[in-house]
Amino acid sequence: MHICHLDKSQQRGFTLLEIILVVALMGLVVSIISFNAFGTDPKKGVEEETRRLQVLFDMASDYAVLNQKQLGLRIDDDAASYEFVTLSDEDKWIPLDSQPIFALKELPEFYTLELTLDNLPWQNDDSLFDTRVFDEQLSVSDESVEIGNEEDIEPPPPQILILSSGEHSPFELRIIYDEPFAEAPAFFFSLQGEDIPPLTRQGPEDL
Repeated sequence: MHICHLDKSQQRGFTLLEIILVVALMGLVVSIISFNAFGTDPKKGVEEETRRLQVLFDMASDYAVLNQKQLGLRIDDDAASYEFVTLSDEDKWIPLDSQPIFALKELPEFYTLELTLDNLPWQNDDSLFDTRVFDEQLSVSDESVEIGNEEDIEPPPPQILILSSGEHSPFELRIIYDEPFAEAPAFFFSLQGEDIPPLTRQGPEDL
């Protein structure tokens, strides 16, 4: 009896393991392409940063009420950064080190911050200054400010107050993206806060 032997190279197919590996590699390639496509979208990045600050601000307001602390949000438009601070027993603004999520946050390149405090349509001039700690310039009273050498000068007070009563300073904060020589125009997302949370997020809008 003659038995026909087929060439092993002709009868060999893909094994289950090989198929799984191919599918996994295809999925990895797709995920890399998707990450590159969406990860470089500036609007998604600015929206995410705006959403992050919105959530942190609401959390800070809850923290202030629950712990009966006076908090603030210090904006540094030159460095494109922000930081949550708390008022110490000595009436000095200090970083909220006990909660790392409220630490100093520096925004990426091409981001800027633009803060508006005055002439807002919902602003109530009498609702935030029932305590003698704060004056009408949204800062610590002059009595608590010390003058010394440059290295001894304390950081400026926060522009936005978050009080233990649940109120906060009315404000509008724009997170702007402006890349020089880019084809697309500069744009921004904004956070708007009246007297009490939650904040309102809007955007994107072109400058």
